Amino acid sequence: MNKRFFITTAIDYVNGQPHLGHAYEKILADVIARARRSLGQEVFFLTGVDEHGQKVQQAAQARGLSPQAYCDELAAEWRAFVKKLGISNDDFVRTTERRHQAVVQAVLNKLYAQGDLYKAPYRGWYSWKEETFLTDKDREPDGSWHPRWGEVRELVEDNWYFRMAGHQSWLIEYIEAHPEFVRPETRRNEVLGFLKTRELEDLCISRPAARLSWGIPIPFDPDYVCYVWFDALMNYFSIPVAHGDRDAAAALKGFYEPGSVRDGEMKLWPADVHVIGKDIVRFHAIYWPIMLRAAGVPLPAQVLVHGWWQKDGAPMSKTTGNVVDPVAVIEAWGADALRYYVLRELDVGADGNWTDAGFKARYTAELANELGNLVNRSLSMLRRYRGGVVPARSEELAAEARQVSRESRELLEQNQLQPALLKIWSLVTRANQFVDQTAPFKLAKDPAQAQRLDAVLYGLAETCRVLAVLLWPFLPETATKIYAQLALEGSPNRFAAADWGGLPPGHRIGEITPLFPRKDD
Repeated sequence: MNKRFFITTAIDYVNGQPHLGHAYEKILADVIARARRSLGQEVFFLTGVDEHGQKVQQAAQARGLSPQAYCDELAAEWRAFVKKLGISNDDFVRTTERRHQAVVQAVLNKLYAQGDLYKAPYRGWYSWKEETFLTDKDREPDGSWHPRWGEVRELVEDNWYFRMAGHQSWLIEYIEAHPEFVRPETRRNEVLGFLKTRELEDLCISRPAARLSWGIPIPFDPDYVCYVWFDALMNYFSIPVAHGDRDAAAALKGFYEPGSVRDGEMKLWPADVHVIGKDIVRFHAIYWPIMLRAAGVPLPAQVLVHGWWQKDGAPMSKTTGNVVDPVAVIEAWGADALRYYVLRELDVGADGNWTDAGFKARYTAELANELGNLVNRSLSMLRRYRGGVVPARSEELAAEARQVSRESRELLEQNQLQPALLKIWSLVTRANQFVDQTAPFKLAKDPAQAQRLDAVLYGLAETCRVLAVLLWPFLPETATKIYAQLALEGSPNRFAAADWGGLPPGHRIGEITPLFPRKDD
């Protein structure tokens, strides 16, 4: 059984509103997933929602709902959001699902049996907003708590702890020996800097059920539920196990009984890429690998960390009103316009700044005027001068198309999304220059230039076809529309189809419509 390329996003806390950061993360992962499928790999793409914790319990009580009913309602909204973005995920995990909880409890039982968990009293500070314990190291220089922690209170209670401190030197050595484990390099250096300057403390992995009942019960102590972060981080592993990954489940032998697998066995673990935001890199690059190692589970190949978005140079805030609603953008401009802007504007790892003017400028100049106009005028001239019938094959633009295909493939294999998109766009630019240089409308006036016009028209139409294939991971709706206007069957979802000459002479193209209609302000 071949291992599938397994990619995940962080799971979103259900008690919140989808925003640009959520959209961006899912789009990044979707492009990687589509690119890998296009390159011929079997892919499994997982996203989902995190449903446990104090904030969910309190919000449900405020609405007079059970936590489960409240989560059912919100999970439906998050599923709709994913669908609106055009995300090609293969599964959608909810941490309230039994398939996930069974694996979490099996991991807890194994760690308990190994002596990796112990119960101890705790007296200290607790952030109710972030549902985490704090130490004096988390205070501001003046001794206050940063507003991001919300209300901070002193708590005194017994809890279960995971012995994490003993893994610190191992993790430093592992990250230094595996430079691809945390990317980009700036985030890797940040993680190493943290590990080399701060001593890891054991991690509190429970909450008393008397205070917080909405969570996965600790199987060996029902008076406690699992800390939401320990629960959430296990979803990336629990779903492969639930899908019948025998190698993954082998780590839990004696603690987990595999159930029936609906879709047959899959080999998914270890994961290939985990796409997360920079605010949770510590959880995913420090706590999570230590949890996996303690449980005897192989580590994933890469944690790919993206940056944050601002709006007009300031942090986004519902209070100030400077937010970007991705759903509203899609309804006004289309999903591919949103995908293009965030991918073109921002390289993975860097922070970005959304401006409405910048978005409109890229839509008009690059999507409408460059790509949209290229396809429209290329196919319109083919219809006007040759009745929509593809002429004899020509090698015009073939060398450029082959070079772009080769170089963009290399970039996609390295998950270099913005550079790959820029490389593909260079073919758009070259084809537009070719139109200006060859002036087909002038060639059409001279019968002696008929053969030359045929060559130009074939080169342009075939370039449009190649672009549809190359752009499919980035702009799937647009790529599919280009194929439809060329009247080609199937989908442009196989990178091998980018080889020059796929448009057969004598083929008749279809109806032509604008890909990116111009918008009035």
